[in-house]
Amino acid sequence: MPESGSHPKGKHLVLLSKVAAATPRFSGKKLFHLLFISLGCAALILDWSAQRLTTPWVSVLIPFGVSALVVLAVGHQGVPLLRRLKAAQIIREDGPQTHLKKAGTPTMGGVFFVPVALGLGVLFAQVGLGQISGAAIATLLLTLILGSVGWLDDWQVLRRQSNKGISARLRLGIELACGLGFGLWWLIQDPSLGTLQFPLGLSLSIGLGFCGLAAFVVAAESNAVNLTDGMDGLAAGACAIALLSMAVIVAPQDPSLMVLAACMSGGCMGFLGHNYNPARVFMGDTGSLALGGMLAALGLVSNSLWALLILSGLFLVESLSVIAQVAYYKATKGPDGIGKRLFKMSPLHNHFELSGWPEVKVVGRFYAVVGILALVALGLQQLL
Repeated sequence: MPESGSHPKGKHLVLLSKVAAATPRFSGKKLFHLLFISLGCAALILDWSAQRLTTPWVSVLIPFGVSALVVLAVGHQGVPLLRRLKAAQIIREDGPQTHLKKAGTPTMGGVFFVPVALGLGVLFAQVGLGQISGAAIATLLLTLILGSVGWLDDWQVLRRQSNKGISARLRLGIELACGLGFGLWWLIQDPSLGTLQFPLGLSLSIGLGFCGLAAFVVAAESNAVNLTDGMDGLAAGACAIALLSMAVIVAPQDPSLMVLAACMSGGCMGFLGHNYNPARVFMGDTGSLALGGMLAALGLVSNSLWALLILSGLFLVESLSVIAQVAYYKATKGPDGIGKRLFKMSPLHNHFELSGWPEVKVVGRFYAVVGILALVALGLQQLL
């Protein structure tokens, strides 16, 4: 009997394997480098067009770049420390089977990149402007509070060695309360926020309704980013793009907010240097809730909720995919109590992975989507 390699079918298999081996695979590291360079070039061009290069401390590029490099360096000490503390990720058994190999990877990475990025934001504002604005302080506080809620959730998961942290109801209640308090406090500081602004000169007066809207935005944004954080580098890279765009959008009215957002965008990139596929650390709820909280705060205090909605398009779709999956399953339940699934698995990134897309391909395509949304938001900004 001839060997498999001499059989025509065997020869084809050998040839295909050689072609596959010779074809360069777009790795997570290459994707990280591409995103870093792209955002750096974008920041340079946007600073140049706004004539901010003469004041590097009050720009987008320098805070972004410095924060990225500092967080990247801090991570070389922070990741091994999390590993020694046995802060290992608990992988869902009902998730994609390919994720089971990620068990044991350190989590709670938000504890080192969020404080560092916020600290650098304060430093840049103090050095470049002499002070930090009230809006930036409010944004910083909300980010820290939601990051602390995420840390508590992560800690409970690690302590119990299960996927159950604090109850979903309690977490949602805290997020809504934080958003409501934030909205009320800032509406008192700036009553003009009671009138929402949109491109083309459109506006909508909602008065005290801004407080309820703030509660919804904070809870929705933080949970949406949290749901998106399910693949190596996905949430970190998407937030880096969204935060850099928000930095440019808020720049004309509050340079402190610009610097703070640019530093957090850089912090996401620095963290991504340890989080790209295959990830050496995960951000955990500590990072994802903090990032969602900052995005929400930036949109609220700058009256740029229209921009936040566009930039959060990916996060919104990820959340809607979960809601649609649950609703469709319940609506199609038969006598046996089993329903049909709209997607192979939700959130949406899991559907694409189970459809045969490698993680890096999903993440790269999703980055491109957020990049396009950023261009749309920045383009509409010119119509204000």
